Amino acid sequence: MRAAAEEQVDAGARPRVTARDWISGARLRTLPLAIAPVVAGSGIAHLVRDFSWPLALLALGVAVFLQIGVNYANDYSDGIRGTDAYRVGPARLTGSGLVNPKRVLAVALAFFALAAVCGLVAVVLSERWWFLALGVVAILAAWFYTGGKRPYGYAGLGEVMVFIFFGLVATVGTTWLQTDIQTQEVWFAGTGVGLFAVAVLIANNVRDIETDKLAGKRTLAVILGDRASRILYVVCVLLPFAVPALYGLVYPGMVLVWLVLFAVIPCCLIVLLAKTAKELIGALALTSLASLAYAALIGAAFAF
Repeated sequence: MRAAAEEQVDAGARPRVTARDWISGARLRTLPLAIAPVVAGSGIAHLVRDFSWPLALLALGVAVFLQIGVNYANDYSDGIRGTDAYRVGPARLTGSGLVNPKRVLAVALAFFALAAVCGLVAVVLSERWWFLALGVVAILAAWFYTGGKRPYGYAGLGEVMVFIFFGLVATVGTTWLQTDIQTQEVWFAGTGVGLFAVAVLIANNVRDIETDKLAGKRTLAVILGDRASRILYVVCVLLPFAVPALYGLVYPGMVLVWLVLFAVIPCCLIVLLAKTAKELIGALALTSLASLAYAALIGAAFAF
């Protein structure tokens, strides 16, 4: 099937691809999800007086390059499977026939390599060699989200893995890269950040429920159904505020975290009432930005 798809793309007259197409393929609206755990984790490293700018920036490089890489990898994998033939959102590079699938795959692998280089430098500087194994696992998880013969993103496990890697692993990993001191705060922060990442994926998958059914892609939204998925989204964006409620008396700066509700509450209303894909895309983008604001304020509250 893969070879046939590639031949079909090669055979036709392909439109001229532009820089805007490649930028769209990087799905920049998802980048706050990569930045958020690094910001929160670095704030907690500052809390224990072990913050390191070089290690924080290298962790940011790993997160951002890995996020862009997984976006291009998803474009490639969904495109050659024919999944994107049913999509209603922005056209993808592979599925639309704009770019040869091999070029999209090469770009995805290039970003994975950049993430690996940043991670390797961070490991050498920190001398935390076990992070090498964690990096390998993260890259494999990024690829098998939609890649391979049995991608877990097609079996309703996408949200679980997003919570683990964009929440706990990225936040705790950023802190542990910089310090040997263990704190409970980092786990709570990672949970809050991870729930926001899950909410973004839910909003995306609610939009695609009908088309994913046609493509045979069983996301969690397909399994739960439209209404239950929308309610789960609301739960995921509201639960993170248990963190400022829990730590508000210990860290006075937590009061500022509640300001993020001014973005979250409209998102909840949009997702609950949305009838068009455009509305859900808007909620997705706003939720992604809210996750970064939440992480920044949580990190600052812990740090100062």
